[in-house]
Amino acid sequence: MLSKKMAAALNKQIQEELFSSYLYLSMSAHFSDMGLEGFANWMSVQEKEERDHAMKIYSYLLSQGAKIKLLQLDEPQHEWKTPLEMFQAGLKHEQHITKCINDLVDIAEKEKDRATFNFLQWYIDEQVEEEENANGILDKLNLIKNSSDGLFMLDKELAQRVYTPLAAAE
Repeated sequence: MLSKKMAAALNKQIQEELFSSYLYLSMSAHFSDMGLEGFANWMSVQEKEERDHAMKIYSYLLSQGAKIKLLQLDEPQHEWKTPLEMFQAGLKHEQHITKCINDLVDIAEKEKDRATFNFLQWYIDEQVEEEENANGILDKLNLIKNSSDGLFMLDKELAQRVYTPLAAAE
């Protein structure tokens, strides 16, 4: 059984993950407005993954007999000047989520909640991947600078990303 503190922290993380989904949906819409449909696709896939992350915690809470308390979401940013600025914001956000996950792990350790500690290991690995992906695209954006040809090529590359739902066992 989860402690009240752990359950509250996990409910807060659902909010964080749903806000992430909301933010990436806003980014996808902005990229569409810019005519960068490949970038929009990449963000749309990211949005779906973040929703999956929230639902994974939701399901875990239910499996532990904990009460779900959905918290209000803030309005995400709607506009950015450049794709580079948008991915910088995305990386900063992912770093925030990494801190949130690490804080959850700290709570699980202090509470000697081995099941939740084990559950959170997936999120630790996921955050390494999230930051790596954002950094990789930032490296490419920094490389191409203001090259419209480079942006066009990167847009085509990002259009190839496909959403893969989380497996039930994950």
